Amino acid sequence: MSVYFTKFDSVFCEIILVGNENGLSHLHLQTGEGRREFDISDKWIRNDEFFVGVIRQIKDFLSGKTSSFKVKLNPQGTDFQKKVWGELCKIPIGQTRTYKDIAQQIGNRNASRAVGMANSKNPIPLIIPCHRVIGSNGKLTGFAHGLRIKQQLIDLEEYWNNQKS
Repeated sequence: MSVYFTKFDSVFCEIILVGNENGLSHLHLQTGEGRREFDISDKWIRNDEFFVGVIRQIKDFLSGKTSSFKVKLNPQGTDFQKKVWGELCKIPIGQTRTYKDIAQQIGNRNASRAVGMANSKNPIPLIIPCHRVIGSNGKLTGFAHGLRIKQQLIDLEEYWNNQKS
């Protein structure tokens, strides 16, 4: 099965999408910050048309026109990672949770560090909103794409959420 990719500019940075008929497998925020490296495989096929709907949803989300995504996802990870990513999707827009909150929600209150590691491996940030997870002291902690964009996303979501209230 062919794997497709595209690139497009958003209000924050260039975004790279990767996926196939099974769903979106990667979303990379090309911020130039953070610690996540992302290379486009020479085996992937550029197909901008394949991602038109996803791009529209991302742009609508970033402009406050929608607060959710209807995208078929296909993240690759361990069962534990997928469980954590599922919990992240339950965090309402404009709100944050701590790593400990997520650990408790998955039934293991002592798994805060493991939740942090699963968060850092999230291949589809923004749609699987790992940026909404903060430290127990209320401060921003690691984000694979850089703390600047993490803060910008949290601020944007709070703004759009307040506009709708």
